[in-house]
Amino acid sequence: MSWEVRNATSGGVGMMLPPDPADDYSTEPATREIAGNILGEPESWRLPEMSRRAFLRGVVCSGVVIASSGYLFSSSKAQASPRHAEKLITLNINGKVHRLDVAPNETLAHTIRYKLGMTGTKVGCNRAECGACTVIIDGQTEYSCSTLTMRVQNKQIRTIEGIASATGGLHPVQQGFIDELGPQCGFCTPGQVMSAVALLEKNPNPTVDEVRYALSGNLCRCGAYDHYLKGVMRAVGRV
Repeated sequence: MSWEVRNATSGGVGMMLPPDPADDYSTEPATREIAGNILGEPESWRLPEMSRRAFLRGVVCSGVVIASSGYLFSSSKAQASPRHAEKLITLNINGKVHRLDVAPNETLAHTIRYKLGMTGTKVGCNRAECGACTVIIDGQTEYSCSTLTMRVQNKQIRTIEGIASATGGLHPVQQGFIDELGPQCGFCTPGQVMSAVALLEKNPNPTVDEVRYALSGNLCRCGAYDHYLKGVMRAVGRV
């Protein structure tokens, strides 16, 4: 169906859209008492004698009262600082004993990096998926981001800072990674190193498949898996 409208000045005929049904109604609000823009008609949601400034002041004041009520009526236990729950523990990391206060929910990665300053251990996903935070605890590789510090008291913990040789030289795994251009961005490298070191300490002569399995818990966002694999095989026999 086509709609035509005759031009009043030129007498021509042009095309137009169908008429809007809303044109049949006036612009006056259907509910006068809540419109708020008609002279003499008060808005139903506030008293007629209340000014705009008084209304806004009341809203602000009521919000302050509600927000402060949590502080006024809370118990003294709820106001306790999380630090009050910390406990003095002893950690053995890289052959050195550390005495420090640790919260019950504190992870080993947090303790190592931010309390002891050993930043070689990286925190990637922080949910036990990428392996960047891998450390060795009593000979086993563990994700330090999902290990509670309080649970590793009196255990032997090793980080990447503690795998250097007695003379301070690089570990054969580290040198092997360098030779094979393993590190790309380098963020996953400490975890890859720790996984490889733990493997070679148990199995000095692993197969390629055994190395691949040992490193399977470490993700490399750069995709340098083949380089890391070759780096470990290069380190075999040097450990």
